Amino acid sequence: MIRFREADETDVAAVVALLADDVLGQGREGADPALYEAAFARMRDEGANHLIVGEDAAGRIVATYQITFITGLSLRAARRAQVESVRVAGHVRGQGVGEAMFEDAKARARAAGCSLVQLTMNASRKDASRFYERIGFVASHTGFKLALD
Repeated sequence: MIRFREADETDVAAVVALLADDVLGQGREGADPALYEAAFARMRDEGANHLIVGEDAAGRIVATYQITFITGLSLRAARRAQVESVRVAGHVRGQGVGEAMFEDAKARARAAGCSLVQLTMNASRKDASRFYERIGFVASHTGFKLALD
């Protein structure tokens, strides 16, 4: 059984470890912990930007995602939930944690008045793409990113 909750500052290191524990994350995570701690503080200050962690029965962080609530004008002024930085620890994959995580995300989105949940993922994550489609997401849009160096 996994319990999902809002992260606090004591969870930041565990979340960064999850982010770094994959092929893409190995090369881009692991900077000075103070950078992540400052970013977490900024996220909390924003109010609509939440870091969520999933704890196992022993209290270990085994999953995480970020959910941001966005109010907009399109789609009849729909409020949407943007989900990012989705990770499940390797040793619990295939045990329903990802599905439970997205049930949690949908519940939070509904509670925040959202009518849509959207997410982006790196196109190289083929297994993740199959997972998202299996739980009902539709690859309806094309996304682009531009690094601002």
